Amino acid sequence: MDTANFELLKKELAPFGARLIAVSKTKPAEDIQKLYDAGQRIFGENKVQEMCDKQEVLPKDIQWHLIGHLQTNKVKYIAPFVAMVHSVDSMKLLAEIDKQAAKHGRVIDCLLQIYIAREDTKFGLSAMEALELLGTDEFAAMKNIRICGLMGMATNTDNEQQIGEEFRSLKLFFDNLKVAAFKDKDYFREISMGMSSDYKIALVQGATMIRVGSMLFGAR
Repeated sequence: MDTANFELLKKELAPFGARLIAVSKTKPAEDIQKLYDAGQRIFGENKVQEMCDKQEVLPKDIQWHLIGHLQTNKVKYIAPFVAMVHSVDSMKLLAEIDKQAAKHGRVIDCLLQIYIAREDTKFGLSAMEALELLGTDEFAAMKNIRICGLMGMATNTDNEQQIGEEFRSLKLFFDNLKVAAFKDKDYFREISMGMSSDYKIALVQGATMIRVGSMLFGAR
C-alpha cells in the first residue's frame, strides 16, 4: 500500500472538491486496514462475496461502494450495509435494489452507469435508456433508492483527447439530466469517472468521485 501516492491524491483532489474511492478489489483486508489507518474511509469493490467478507472483518465506519457489474441475485447480500452502488445499468437491477433496501429499512444511494466508451466490453445505459427509465411509473414508485448521479468508464486507450471527450459527454449528460429530472434534488450531484490511468483528465472534466486502485495498492 502506497501512502505517498495516497497523500498525493488527496492534494490533487482538494482543489476540485472530489472524493477518492480506493478500489480494493483482490487486495487483502490487511492492505485496506493500512489505508484506513492513514485516513481513507471509502472503498470500492467489484465482487459481492469479496465485499461481504471484508465488511465482516474491517471497521464498521467504512463506506463500501459496489463499482463492478452487479447481478440482481446478489443484491440481497450487500443491501444491509452498502453505501452506494455505482453500476446500475437496468430497471430490473434498480427494482431489486429498491426491494432489498426496503427489507432492511434503508435507502440505498445509486448511480446510473452510462455507456460512454467505444468498447463492447463495457456495461451501461445509453442516455436515451436512462431518460426512459427515469420517466417510468415504476421508477417513480421506488422509495428505497436514491439516484445521486452518474458513473462512466472511458475507453481503454492512450488517446487522451478521446478519453477527455468521453468524460465530457458524461458531464454534459449529467448537467442536462439535472435540469430535466433532478432540478430540486440536491443529492443528485455525483459524477463517478476516472481511474488510476485517467483520473487527472476526469477531474478536469468534472468528476466528483474517482476510482483509484493500482496507484494505491499496486498492480493486480
